[in-house]
This record gives sequence, C-alpha cells and structure tokens, in this order.
Amino acid sequence: MAEAQIRRALDSDAEAISQLIVQTLRLSNAQDYPPAVIDRVVANFDAAGVRGLMASRQVFVALDGARVVGTASLAGDVVRSVFVLPERQGRGVGKALMRHVEGVARAAGVGQLRVPASLTAVPFYSALGYAVVREVVDGDERTFVMARELCS
Repeated sequence: MAEAQIRRALDSDAEAISQLIVQTLRLSNAQDYPPAVIDRVVANFDAAGVRGLMASRQVFVALDGARVVGTASLAGDVVRSVFVLPERQGRGVGKALMRHVEGVARAAGVGQLRVPASLTAVPFYSALGYAVVREVVDGDERTFVMARELCS
C-alpha cells in the first residue's frame, strides 16, 4: 500500500472511526483479552464517544482514498486510541500514524511521549522505540504504559 494520507479527523469521520475501532478490538485485541473486557472497551467507542474524544484531544485518521483505515490521537504528551483495520495491519499504516503524532507532539515542545498499550500492541510500540515503564492491572484488564524520548 502506498503511504497513507493522514489528516486531522473531522466530525463526519466519527462513525467510520467508531466502526474501525470496534472491528479492531473484536478481531485483533480479542486474542489477548476476554470478551467482557472487549465489550467494556467497545462501549467507549460508539460514534458519540468518538465525538467526545475529538472534543478533548487531537484525533487523526489515516486514509486510503476516502476510506478511514487507521486512527490515532494525542492528548498532551499521551498517544491514545491507535487502531488500524485488521486487514491493513503490518503494512505501515500504524507506523505512519505514529510518525505523524510524534511530529505534532515535537512541534508542540513535547520531549517524551507516553502510550497506554494493550497486550496486543506492546510489540508494535516496542518496534518503534517505546519501552515499558509500568504494567497496569485493572481487574481482568492488563495494559502497559510505554514511553519514548522524542529527539528534536
């Protein structure tokens, strides 16, 4: 696939972002988490939930033509909600999104980025130079806070 086009998400992207996140959680993350955890996380990402996130953080989309194939967001020095359609994973979309978010953070003067990573995503972030800072266990849900210094 050619390099994905990345832009700031528009309100009209909320439904597509919601569908992308739900599909990715149910297909990719379900390998590492029980159904109850997936259902709990999915509940946060309906179109209204996505619109709420868009109001509180910078949300970006990766496009293949007009189709949303990935999303990531930045809240201060924290990267959040990085998702790529399962059939597009491993093709550079997530890496392109992370490069974009890191550039936006660097331009804003952020020296270190943190990312809460699912078990599923730890290898992805590790390959990009992020290191586990700590493990977070919330009931039956395990995640990892990872961090990376940004070079200017």
